[in-house]
Amino acid sequence: MTVTERTTEDRYPTRLPHAADLVARADPTVWPGRIPGPFTVDDLAGFDRHGYLVVKNLLGTDEVTSLQTEAARLADDSSADDPRVIREKRSGAVRSVFQVHRTSTVISALVRNPAVLDRARQILGSEVYVHQSRINFMPGFTGEGFYWHSDFETWHAEDGLPAPRAVSMSLALSTNFPYNGGLMVIPGSHRTFVPCIGETPADHYQASLREQEIGVPARHDIEQLARPHGIDQFTGPAGSALWFDSNVLHGSGNNITPFPRSNVFVVFNSVENTPVEPFAAPARRPDYVAERDFTPLDDARR
Repeated sequence: MTVTERTTEDRYPTRLPHAADLVARADPTVWPGRIPGPFTVDDLAGFDRHGYLVVKNLLGTDEVTSLQTEAARLADDSSADDPRVIREKRSGAVRSVFQVHRTSTVISALVRNPAVLDRARQILGSEVYVHQSRINFMPGFTGEGFYWHSDFETWHAEDGLPAPRAVSMSLALSTNFPYNGGLMVIPGSHRTFVPCIGETPADHYQASLREQEIGVPARHDIEQLARPHGIDQFTGPAGSALWFDSNVLHGSGNNITPFPRSNVFVVFNSVENTPVEPFAAPARRPDYVAERDFTPLDDARR
């Protein structure tokens, strides 16, 4: 019996009309399965403990250059009426381009690269598919951040993921300094599910991809998790990658520096955790935001 079949009951209720207690995570962080890969035993133990792991120089210079060129091409070729292209709320600059694992042969090769795919399989203990992919851009001076949130809260509520058996990779395409809007994480927060208040409006997802206002934790819940755990930040050169659990609380500040920041963001979900109907939304989000083709990824060696 698959995880999905066992967990269609809502064990992580959210988007509630009133405040609710925090929920202790009922699922593993590193899933059993013993799939071999590049992560060491200590790496996986650290990921299990903190909810994230940084891999410096995951890719080489030539691979990074190819991805940088492709990211620029995708931004330049973006159509004003393409719903997969999300623009900044105020400046109109390209903020994200979605579903890039399907529209770009370069990104398609990236998600099948053994250095990437095998790490996702190790953490999730199974074969995987891409639940979501995008390139994020944060321009200098005007780049807008994202408020604290758990991705799993959104994917559970709006996409129907039964369990937090998904892992994200944020691959830096430019240097992430401590001051140009780099991603911040609350280590250890992945062990606690934070229910959010308020119903999910119909067709709000486009607005939420610009500025998340639905599915954000209450300030006192963020403080309750941040005080004992602290806050860490992902920094490093282009080619470095942040791997983080789907339930870890994370966010980013605005970029008021002259130094732009961009990254490839890929969400791997277990084929044993495929979405059902949304748990707290009137309808599914489109396929370009939440993939509905659950075919396991093959890799570059096959």
